[in-house]
Amino acid sequence: MLNDILDTLRINASNDDYTSRRTHERREMDSCVGIIDGKAYPVQNWSQGGVLLTGDDKSFTVDDEKEITLKFKLADRIMDVAHTGKVIRKSSNRFVLQFLPLSQQVGQRFQQVIDDYVAQEFAGSQQF
Repeated sequence: MLNDILDTLRINASNDDYTSRRTHERREMDSCVGIIDGKAYPVQNWSQGGVLLTGDDKSFTVDDEKEITLKFKLADRIMDVAHTGKVIRKSSNRFVLQFLPLSQQVGQRFQQVIDDYVAQEFAGSQQF
């Protein structure tokens, strides 16, 4: 019993990576915009779980479900990924859409975006 108490009081002094509460890693490096109701919003970051957009948030309320088309600039083309998200947070011209569960097709398209970026980074690192 004393060991259990001491274990809870010990400081965790390790070099282990910080564990995030996020299910998916945020991506900030991809060239992307989100189109909602015909209006383009710059994407600050995105993941396979949702997207943080910048722009006028006055036409959105928390819990609104919105159709969004993300337009990604890949190495050789523009890829559109259409999906639905729910507004979960908004503040000072920024708002977050959490994606509804992804279909297999949408998940594959997101993976293509990630793979394209990784390939571009690798190709860029090979140039002397």
